[in-house]
Amino acid sequence: MNKLKSWYSWCLFHSRAISTNSSTSPASSRPTTSPSTTPAQPPTFTKPSSGSSTRTCISATPQLLSCARSLPRQEESLSSTMSLWLMWSKTLLLLPNAESYVFQPTSAFSSFFDVWQLNGEPFLEEKEPEGLPSIEGCYTFKILNFIALQIEYLKFKAGSIYNSCRSIEGNYIDLGAKQDHNTNAQAWAIGPLNLGTAYERRNSNSQHKCMEWLDKQAPKSVLYVSFGTTTSMTDEQIKELAKGLEQSKQKFIWCLRDADRGDIFTGDVKIRNQLPEEYEVRVKEVGMVVRDWAPQVEILGHPSTGAFMSHCGWNSCLESITMGVPIAAWPMHSDQPKNAFLLIDILKVGLVVNRWEHRDELVTSTTIAEAVTRLMASKEGEELRKRAEELGVATRKSVEEGGVSRMELDSFVAHITRKDLVLPQE
Repeated sequence: MNKLKSWYSWCLFHSRAISTNSSTSPASSRPTTSPSTTPAQPPTFTKPSSGSSTRTCISATPQLLSCARSLPRQEESLSSTMSLWLMWSKTLLLLPNAESYVFQPTSAFSSFFDVWQLNGEPFLEEKEPEGLPSIEGCYTFKILNFIALQIEYLKFKAGSIYNSCRSIEGNYIDLGAKQDHNTNAQAWAIGPLNLGTAYERRNSNSQHKCMEWLDKQAPKSVLYVSFGTTTSMTDEQIKELAKGLEQSKQKFIWCLRDADRGDIFTGDVKIRNQLPEEYEVRVKEVGMVVRDWAPQVEILGHPSTGAFMSHCGWNSCLESITMGVPIAAWPMHSDQPKNAFLLIDILKVGLVVNRWEHRDELVTSTTIAEAVTRLMASKEGEELRKRAEELGVATRKSVEEGGVSRMELDSFVAHITRKDLVLPQE
């Protein structure tokens, strides 16, 4: 059993999938087969020294199936939760009494409208929001084909789990459920996940150097700048961003990791990001450039942080919303343009740095400085900050005892364990 637990822990960590305990009550109407009365010893698994973790997990699927088949009790049901982007693990459905739940790693808003646009079959009375980015401009052709393949597998799911909450996008979670081919499938919004991280680490003895710098700044006075780990800018754009931050005369922390310029497949790192000459010397009183990992959630949760310039990846959006911090949106690709639309046009907790239709153009230092000034030092920015703080309070309450996300998590656990289960109506 220890070997099985160890193997599952490694595999699930790297594939971002979650296997849940099975229940002792009868499974659904899926056909059953009689397992061996003396199940085979679960196979061992050794983490490879190199290579893509995703490819490794795909190749390990037969071992995963073997582990699951070795479960001794025929009457138990096996529930598995997989990422929408890792639907190759649907092979678990080949097991008797198995059911699959899909974890949505993106926002309910972007997930709903991506499928809506890809299918080309509107079924709603309401119109598509004006100005919503098209899926064709957000993804490459290969990725669009991949998404279509994942959507095809969704018909087999028993339900969906969102790292979101209904105070943020409850309407789109419900719309996604209506969009589902499987009318019995349910949806649970159990986020935001890992909410306690910022507060737990702030009280620890080990702090990043940027946190010490933040401690010395006035409340709501610092702009945090970070574009995640899948974005790389040209040297020319980096220099324009640097000049724009300097021209804005606002305090900032800029996470500019050299590692983000490397090739993710070979590990070859490109030349160091080049800032204007003596840039860090000139801005040392108002800004800080961090070239390694930065504790993003802690920074966003710090009282001195007043705004976040972001690529609008969903994790970053959710972390910023949770901490009550407005966003200067600069989307780059994939779900990010729709996330930016959600923040700016629906939730109204952000403003745009670079409009999506101008994504192939150089964003000048003047444009960047104007966006930063609007967000950090204007009445408009104050109003955005107020709305962000209100939404942050509602979001944090959602995971407290009695909160809507807490109740939905309890509902999901009850559902997969078949305890106090209320089955969906036909």
